[in-house]
Amino acid sequence: MNPSTTLPVGSQLRAWRQRRHLSQLDLSVDAEVSTRHLSFVETGRAMPSREMVLRLANRLEVPLRERNRLLTAAGYAPMYAERPLSDPALQAARDAVELVLKGHEPYPALAIDRHWNLVSYNRAVPALLEGVAAELLQPPLNVLRLSLHPGGLAPRIVNLGQWRAHLLARLRQQVAVSADATLAALADELRGYPAPGESHSDVSEAAVVVPLQLVTPAGTLSFISTTTVFGTPVDITLSELALETFFPADAATATLLRATLPRAEPVAPPP
Repeated sequence: MNPSTTLPVGSQLRAWRQRRHLSQLDLSVDAEVSTRHLSFVETGRAMPSREMVLRLANRLEVPLRERNRLLTAAGYAPMYAERPLSDPALQAARDAVELVLKGHEPYPALAIDRHWNLVSYNRAVPALLEGVAAELLQPPLNVLRLSLHPGGLAPRIVNLGQWRAHLLARLRQQVAVSADATLAALADELRGYPAPGESHSDVSEAAVVVPLQLVTPAGTLSFISTTTVFGTPVDITLSELALETFFPADAATATLLRATLPRAEPVAPPP
């Protein structure tokens, strides 16, 4: 459980403001509320209205899960539902996810939750996991642990030093934005894995993104990745779902993947 759930709403709002590196004046101007009233809210001398909680949370870009906690701490009912992805209400979203994953073949793509646990994947992914320790493939399968663990993909990542630094930087940013204790613990775990020597971190200075260079039985594959999220979710599960899609970073990788996994038939959009 997040420690913030036991704090008064004012203390939680102050913590989010400080996490965003905003002064009371900055936030009061942005939220169109007096600095005096904001100060009273943060110190507990005034209780914010439901509208005020949501307005401040919106300006502070507080995640939906944490907005519910703010509302509860202020004495109001939570606003955002959290349904399992299997819920019939999320059928259209599930169809959209599978459409993107399947349509990305023959290149790898996967869906992950807020803690980087695997939710779904396409046919190109399993071929990349050959030789991974069986315990790392047990659910919940954590994608970051799978990538950097000595029993996972790490021994086959040519530029492990740079890829490791890239993933840890992304995770550090997520922890800063979300204040998620589970992500913070995961970051500590990953930093404890053996770090590679300098010889493993060489990447061309001409590179414009950090690639994933992976040795496979078919040859060395080089990928660049993109992350996609739902644009306007009002459900916690959807707000925390992300699609990681990998594109070939060179012609050789594209050729190998097309030969290994022919492109699937075109996918019709859901009705």
